[in-house]
Amino acid sequence: DLPMVVVAVDARERMEAVLDEVRELNLNGVTAVEQAQLITGDDWPAALADGARTIKLTIHLGRQERAGGRPAHLAVVDRLHRLGVAGATVLLGLDGTAHGVRRRGRFLARNGEVPMMVVSVGESDRIARALPELSRMLSRPLMSVERTRVLKRDGMLLADARGPSAVETAGGASMERLTVYVGEQARYQREPLHGAVIRALRREGASGATALRGVWGYHGEHRPHGERLWSVRRHVPVVTVLLDTPANIGRWFEIVDEMTPDTGLVTRETVPTVWSRLPPTDL
Repeated sequence: DLPMVVVAVDARERMEAVLDEVRELNLNGVTAVEQAQLITGDDWPAALADGARTIKLTIHLGRQERAGGRPAHLAVVDRLHRLGVAGATVLLGLDGTAHGVRRRGRFLARNGEVPMMVVSVGESDRIARALPELSRMLSRPLMSVERTRVLKRDGMLLADARGPSAVETAGGASMERLTVYVGEQARYQREPLHGAVIRALRREGASGATALRGVWGYHGEHRPHGERLWSVRRHVPVVTVLLDTPANIGRWFEIVDEMTPDTGLVTRETVPTVWSRLPPTDL
């Protein structure tokens, strides 16, 4: 009964039209509605016009999509790495749609068209340089950007990492998300770092966290790495995501900070709307 995450992106009116139907599903989980900007055609400069210092870029691809004769997800990650974007993680999906066509993984099938999602975080000027290149590389790019705040990179705290978030400063009621990007081989006291983080958060009373194993990616100064056919050890990225109140997110960051003295990329984002059918201790 492993956790799963479903991510959908489209224009505001389309997403609002399906929210009531999503509620009626009575899912035993958490649903979050976030603010992002969908990038289509040549409108990429407008997406960064609000002056955000750091940006999260999400790109939706097919598993067998190609770019310059290579798998598109590898080409995208290499381009982001060369441009100095702080990190990128490729997540392999099981089911999904793109441009109105559904692609579903099936047992004993090649599953060449199942969805993939590249999630990257970096300074806005570097993302701005990457977007036109990515648009030219990909045949039908589906990309979105949203504001984020980098707290820590490769063990180094940013100057304002422990300062109040925008939500706390404004006195808003929004929830927040803390995301930790590490490699699967990263360790804390001889156990996998992502597992140790989740156990520590649970022990301290955090509402819940989900760890997602990627198939390719990098963070910081590390070269892109991931699953290889003849590799003895898996060197894949792992993304751990936690939703909670702004005050609690500050507490959980102190735990994460202590457990990531020399590795990882840690970000914090505002999530305007969250609803759940689970009690807080089971989120």
